[in-house]
Amino acid sequence: MRKVVMTLCLVGVSMVAFAQPEVWKTLEKPLNFLLANDLGRNGYYDQKPIAELMGNLAEEVGIECVVAAGDVHHFEGVRSVNDPLWMTNYELIYKHPELMLPWYAILGNHEYRGNTQAPIDYTQVSARWNMPDRYYTKVVENDGVTVRLVMIDTSPLMDKYREDTEKYPDACKQDINKQLAWMDSVLTSAKEDWVLVVGHHPIYAETSKEDSERLDLQKRVDTILRKHANVDMYLCGHIHNFQHIRVPGSHLDYVVNTSGSLSRKVKPIEGTQFCSSETGFSLITADKQVLNLHLINKDGKVLYTVKRTK
Repeated sequence: MRKVVMTLCLVGVSMVAFAQPEVWKTLEKPLNFLLANDLGRNGYYDQKPIAELMGNLAEEVGIECVVAAGDVHHFEGVRSVNDPLWMTNYELIYKHPELMLPWYAILGNHEYRGNTQAPIDYTQVSARWNMPDRYYTKVVENDGVTVRLVMIDTSPLMDKYREDTEKYPDACKQDINKQLAWMDSVLTSAKEDWVLVVGHHPIYAETSKEDSERLDLQKRVDTILRKHANVDMYLCGHIHNFQHIRVPGSHLDYVVNTSGSLSRKVKPIEGTQFCSSETGFSLITADKQVLNLHLINKDGKVLYTVKRTK
């Protein structure tokens, strides 16, 4: 089993340096990419400055892609590939030249309020948007280092969304067992250096949202994840804050990535290793022996790092 090391960057004078490009450069490894979610606020709140920060960091740390873990479009999703929200939530916000590379996206609960086929179809419209299906897998590779992304569709896996056919009409139409069998099969055959499962909703988190959300994912998703020793992390959004949770009996790190626009308060619970109510995004860096997930706030400071080593 892989050794897990958690490191906390204390707030202080030394931490200010993380906002400087020359320090960002020290975080770089052979394979690097960003994680962002809960974005779409038409540029309001912290969305624009965080988008610019993501581009500025990418100038210093050569990233391969951006992983978009759902809710790119608040509040009612999009109606089609021609919906103006594609411009005001995405194209005109994440316009930095260094962000003109592949974005691997999944659906969030807000996308399920709209036309869920439109984000899939937008793959054929955009040169950088990639969402071939509601769930899929992608191997990111550079300099011989490989990370398998297992991108899952969490809304249909929760009874709350399946039962609300008025607000989330497509959730109940999805085959739960088919997706779970697919995930189990992908994880069984995964041989990459690192394996990350990405969904929109948390399996474990401090939140005021209904307990049923997490209980359904613990029953349906976490039971599969724990079967596979090669899975390193479960990454998600939805809660609009940073959280890192460790659970007795599980070898995974459960990480909630904060909102890239508007955050919410958070407090520790059992298993919490770190939490923060700041907005921002995450930088994931990997070589053959070490994978780091850096939680970065809107000022470009690394608040906390989750480190996995072999």
